[in-house]
Amino acid sequence: MAQKIKPKNSDSEPINWSNIDTILLDMDGTLLDLNFDLHFWMEYIPLAFANKHNLTHDEAKDKLFPIFRAEEGKLHWYCLDYWQEKLQLDIAKLKEDVAHLIQIHPFVLEFLTQAKVHKKRIYLVTNAHRKTIQLKMQITNLASYFDDIISSHDYNVAKEKQEFWHKLENAIQFDKTKSIFFDDSLSVLKSAKQYGIGTVVAISKPSSKVETKQIEGFINIETFERALINLKH
Repeated sequence: MAQKIKPKNSDSEPINWSNIDTILLDMDGTLLDLNFDLHFWMEYIPLAFANKHNLTHDEAKDKLFPIFRAEEGKLHWYCLDYWQEKLQLDIAKLKEDVAHLIQIHPFVLEFLTQAKVHKKRIYLVTNAHRKTIQLKMQITNLASYFDDIISSHDYNVAKEKQEFWHKLENAIQFDKTKSIFFDDSLSVLKSAKQYGIGTVVAISKPSSKVETKQIEGFINIETFERALINLKH
């Protein structure tokens, strides 16, 4: 029987840091534990909505989840102002209520430190709203590691769209063939790969409360410990 030929960017392929000068990093699920966001949107927002409208928690979920799903992957999905108007809830304030759940993933600080030592350009590239970024940077103190922080709201287009990557390249002047991008969203990973980002890496365990799930067609890492292997040399 003929052996299967593994596709480029297969999940067992090591990261070749010698040809990478720019690091593009997603925030939620990549650098930070997605547990905060999953709890906030799936549990805490329905609870606040239930209290406001005298519903049970489950009734609120039944009402809200189809509304959420309809916006998934679009810029509105990530926009606090949109949801504040749509749900008539103070979303930013509610996020502060559960901010104790904001946690940095294992080995992220070591990775960012090594990346700076090796003089890599480091950019936070996120679909998150600026108010969310501000809260999370305040809690985690990660902002100083980045050359810049880019929100897709700055460009009025989500990372899922090719237009985002064109605008990003124009803004920070990076060589996409010498760049690496880390994310946990399949649709975003596919978008980055389509644009021609040289190395695209999937985070297979975005939440500490969810089982590891391999993402086909990409290098997979559970934590940044694996990304550190060749970077340290």
